[in-house]
Amino acid sequence: MLKRVLLGVVVGCGLSAAQAEEPKTGGVVNAVIQPEPPGLMLAMVQNGPTQMVSGNIFEGLLRYSPKLEPLPGLAESWTISPDAKVYTFKLKKGVTWHDGKPFTSADVLFSIEMLKQTHARARNNLVMVEKVEAPDDLTVVFTLKEPFGPFIGIFEVGSMPMVPKHLYEGTDYKTNPNNNAPVGTGPFMFKEWQKGSFIRMVKNPNYHEKGKPYLDEVYWQIIPDAAARAVAFETGKVDVLPGGSIENFDVPRVSKLPGACVTGAGWEFFSPLSWMWLNNRNPILANKKVRQAIMYAIDRDFAKDVIWNGLGKVATGPSASTIKFYSDDVPKYPYDPAKAKALLKEAGYKGEKIRMLPLAYGETWQRWGEAVKQNLQDVGMTIETIATDVPGGNQKIMEWDYDIAFTYLYQYGDPALGVSRNYITSAIAKGQLFNNVEGYSNPEVDKLFAEGATAPTDAKRKEAYDKVQKILAEDVPVAWLLELQFPTITKCKVKSLITTGIGVNDGFRDAWLDK
Repeated sequence: MLKRVLLGVVVGCGLSAAQAEEPKTGGVVNAVIQPEPPGLMLAMVQNGPTQMVSGNIFEGLLRYSPKLEPLPGLAESWTISPDAKVYTFKLKKGVTWHDGKPFTSADVLFSIEMLKQTHARARNNLVMVEKVEAPDDLTVVFTLKEPFGPFIGIFEVGSMPMVPKHLYEGTDYKTNPNNNAPVGTGPFMFKEWQKGSFIRMVKNPNYHEKGKPYLDEVYWQIIPDAAARAVAFETGKVDVLPGGSIENFDVPRVSKLPGACVTGAGWEFFSPLSWMWLNNRNPILANKKVRQAIMYAIDRDFAKDVIWNGLGKVATGPSASTIKFYSDDVPKYPYDPAKAKALLKEAGYKGEKIRMLPLAYGETWQRWGEAVKQNLQDVGMTIETIATDVPGGNQKIMEWDYDIAFTYLYQYGDPALGVSRNYITSAIAKGQLFNNVEGYSNPEVDKLFAEGATAPTDAKRKEAYDKVQKILAEDVPVAWLLELQFPTITKCKVKSLITTGIGVNDGFRDAWLDK
């Protein structure tokens, strides 16, 4: 059955029919990974490409359906106390790490302590935890300081990957040799990484889901040129083009190729939202009027329609319209160069140079950087583009060595999980990437995000989040751009690849080849 998705631009294959067929075992799938990940140790690197590859090597306690309902993962069951403060997880029996050592509750306790140091989002998600205990090898008990509504949503593999205690305890996490050859519990084992060429994963013969995975191997092909990635799909060198693999202007053509299936599914958990970090520490950008002027200066409809080929939606503020408690009752910033010029004049801006860092994720992002640079120059701003690769750009942003920088971040289904981390004062931490790197601090915003996370009812949570979205849209700590849409294009012979709310990121567990 065919299903029309993504604003009518592409056509997707329904998943239900494939899932109803009897899976076949064996075979090799080639998938594109773009850009090449800066690393594969998921506890320390959270870039999108890292999550996509390593989400099939590591696992979390839970998985999540396309409707974001919790599903068993390394935990086979869980209970929540009547006061919503105690969460008890029963771990699956017989799970082993790829090196054969047993996975136990001790690994969970260790992972949590490590992630508090190495994973900005996990640390933020765990702030409500009073204690974590392991009464036996297969039980883990989280006790919260107070009820935290979205807590059951924090256990996905990219948000809280389980790490082998026996390989990391007592080591320098950053230099541990296993970072280059990650050991997880997942359906696939890391085998080889030829930098600039491919990453190879092989079937875990001792995987805890009987009969899975079905595939023998997965190759993640690293093809720097976007046109060459499209050609690789056309010629059959690759079978899977995950979202963002090819330029948006190529999506309609590649979607119509014989034997191609397309879907917009598999991004429900992420709801990616793009914006430009505005370094609030810069004396010029510290002025709210300058930040508002930037919003008025950017032609976001042009970006959506021309650069992103109609895929996406203009963002209204800090939350994507697809997640809980979104409100569009906020100050709006239509394209208005005259308004931008007036605000810059009021702010006393005199043409000082502003450094802009595009995102090195391919031609679409480069074009976007050029378009925004032109928009800002048109209203009288002096913009210098700083060219860099992905690791270099990450480093600059982590060290706060930028003025404006493009990014996109995942929302994780709830503002307490994927939104607050970018705006609360406690999430300002130099050397980390996906938190409050713009340096914005507002005690009222901190207070409202705390209320929204812990309020006893959804109505009370919504009340807090409605207020905080209004304040942030007025303050413009970052310049919101688009809610992004990423179609996944596969050869139709690849079945059941996208079955959860994180899609390809944990999809190879269930994928099979109709040979």
